[in-house]
Amino acid sequence: MPPLHDSPPGAALARILVIDDEPQIRKFIDISLRSQGYGTLLAATGQEGLTLLASKGADLVILDLGLPDRDGREVLQELRQWSNVPLIVLTVRSGETEKVALLDAGANDYVTKPFGVEELLARIRALLRMAGLRSEPAPVYDDGTLRVDLAAREVSLHGQAVGLTRKEFALLTLLVRQPGRLITQTQLLRDMWGPTHVEDAHYLRVLVGKLRQKLGEDASAPRYIITEPGVGLRFLPQEP
Repeated sequence: MPPLHDSPPGAALARILVIDDEPQIRKFIDISLRSQGYGTLLAATGQEGLTLLASKGADLVILDLGLPDRDGREVLQELRQWSNVPLIVLTVRSGETEKVALLDAGANDYVTKPFGVEELLARIRALLRMAGLRSEPAPVYDDGTLRVDLAAREVSLHGQAVGLTRKEFALLTLLVRQPGRLITQTQLLRDMWGPTHVEDAHYLRVLVGKLRQKLGEDASAPRYIITEPGVGLRFLPQEP
């Protein structure tokens, strides 16, 4: 596994995860970042990058699209299911359509290869300023009864694995990522089924019912997934 490089003592700058399969590019970015006081995490594949982000955490991600194990856009989509970390895409594709698609998929910014290190550093500084250098908590919810590992896509109840469908896990992810926050029905329908289904409330009712059943919830007195009638849902975290 590529190494973790910590910032020098006293450094107040962020830790940045670089996901790129080209050793020379990783080394170039690594040296450039550490020369500015940043800590770095280096990954050569998409899966390695996701694992590092889940286990180590990062304040910003630099993601190359041309990875050996999966397309970078797929990595971006999976990452966005459980993390809002600022992300810069490295791409050789400079067309407007491609850039728009990347931004719509969840990228915060992009740099076209070949790129200048000063431009990359400036974009990093801009994103970190907007993010306020806030580090994210580990993408795992665990109260001793229910455990949801967003990165590993694993759910267990009382230590027993719970098998969720893709839609059920996606809904649980949306809720767990924003504990206590009310998420509107319209937003959930748009995120889960797309903008053409924002009026199809019955889709959401059926899915919530199935998810509650698998989590051992009593629909009349739910513990985790709380319905605000006519408005939306919220995930209520429990004390361990």
